[in-house]
Amino acid sequence: MPRGAESEAAVRLAPGQEPLYEIKANLFKALAHPARIRALELIRDAPGGSATVAYLLARINIEASHLSQHLRVLRRHGVVVSERRASNVVYSLAHPGVAALLGIARDFLLDGLEEADAQRAARLLGPGAAKPPAGDAR
Repeated sequence: MPRGAESEAAVRLAPGQEPLYEIKANLFKALAHPARIRALELIRDAPGGSATVAYLLARINIEASHLSQHLRVLRRHGVVVSERRASNVVYSLAHPGVAALLGIARDFLLDGLEEADAQRAARLLGPGAAKPPAGDAR
């Protein structure tokens, strides 16, 4: 059975370990900042799947100290790993599932936005009004 198919109750945790749903909640808390999400997307999309702090700073409009704090949160939660290469610290996603999670979140949000746009258009057009054809970019 694939790992994702197990129910929360079926996942065996070490004695004294917090329940998986609490661990998940903490993961989502770690992801709950736009700068962290942007950093993860940049790392995912960077050449070779890894990025230096300088690379991230050039693309995220925040101070170096703030970026450092955000990366520390992501490291502490096991979302990214870091490696020192000469005078640079290079960050990579800790697991391919992080990239998959970002993609799923994007798809989920875009689907929701499309649905909200369709509902808004239906309200504006009123009942019985012709709907624009699918794919029409009016």
